[in-house]
Amino acid sequence: MQSVVKKWFKDKNFGFIENGAGPDILVRKPDLVNCAFLRVGATVEFECHPDKKGLVAKQVKLKREQQNDRQGGQGGYGGNRSSGGHYFGVMT
Repeated sequence: MQSVVKKWFKDKNFGFIENGAGPDILVRKPDLVNCAFLRVGATVEFECHPDKKGLVAKQVKLKREQQNDRQGGQGGYGGNRSSGGHYFGVMT
């Protein structure tokens, strides 16, 4: 799943992930992958599991925004910019 961090209590090592109209999803520090804490508003990917008290997020990873040109990747033109700040091959 993918969603946004709603709250993070750094001193308590847990927080909550938004779940649309449903109840928030609990996330604990030991379930974070390659990070020590989460920031409110960050987008995360995770597995959602039921628990006695509600839903719990496991294997929580930060979703990094990629600034790659989606048309690129062939012939090395993907990230190259022409003069004027436009991507190669994009009509403006």
